Amino acid sequence: MIEIKNVSKSFGEIQAVSQVSLTLKEQNVFGMLGTNGAGKSTLLRMMAGVMRPDEGEILIDGENVWDNPEAKRKIFYISDDQFFFPNTTAEKMADVYSVYYPGFDRRRFMKFLLRFGLDGERKIQTFSKGMKKQLSLLLGICANVSYLLCDETFDGLDPVMRQGIKGIFAKEIDEKGLTPVIASHNLRELEDICDHIGLLHKGGVLLSKDLEDLKWNLHKIQCVLPEELDESLKESLDILSMTRRGKLLTLTVRGSEEEILSRIGELQPVFMEALPLSLEEIFISETEVVGYDIKNIVF
Repeated sequence: MIEIKNVSKSFGEIQAVSQVSLTLKEQNVFGMLGTNGAGKSTLLRMMAGVMRPDEGEILIDGENVWDNPEAKRKIFYISDDQFFFPNTTAEKMADVYSVYYPGFDRRRFMKFLLRFGLDGERKIQTFSKGMKKQLSLLLGICANVSYLLCDETFDGLDPVMRQGIKGIFAKEIDEKGLTPVIASHNLRELEDICDHIGLLHKGGVLLSKDLEDLKWNLHKIQCVLPEELDESLKESLDILSMTRRGKLLTLTVRGSEEEILSRIGELQPVFMEALPLSLEEIFISETEVVGYDIKNIVF
């Protein structure tokens, strides 16, 4: 488990991270969302023990990660701008990581290179951005760590490669207990893989919830009712948003679906149905409640 406790970090007059507290459960995919400058990369670097917080602490399985080699061996950090030694090859980078990570599976790494069509003897500086990203992910997976920290993981990967990496993540979580932490500015990239989402904005945590909790307690309903019944709906339901086109109402409502449909049914609508909510719609609704227009923050 990763515990982030009241962590802050500044660079001169710029407050990059401010009083952030999060708990990242084992064997869950944690999606960290936010625009550029929201503090995602800085927070990941502190989680990896690369950077020291000005305030607070970050614990990896109960141990402070800063200046702690044993805790750091449980983590593999993939930055948005990957670093490789000049004139080196994929095979030589595997040799380097084998020194730092005793559990590095070189045999499996070579199999992955073949599977993804990467030449292990080719100089990495000749790789495309997407190929470098694939290589970083494969090195991280083969390091056999507990926590894989990924900054803009899928940026630069084509759709087929994205699905391939997501499939590997799912297998690693199931078989080896891997806990991926994926930072991104794009919610759609994370919707089909994450168990928990944290939204960072201006260095702070705007929202942090399990996806199942978000989806279970929020519902989109369409119904046909006369306009004079709008106030009755507002009084009886916890409505987050309401739009009307003629007699057709579209509602986003908090609560159990059964209770919501029952209360609307009491008004004898001509038509009524529950529609699936996308993760984007859920986040828009949740953040508007706390005073933010998420459409201008992320996506």
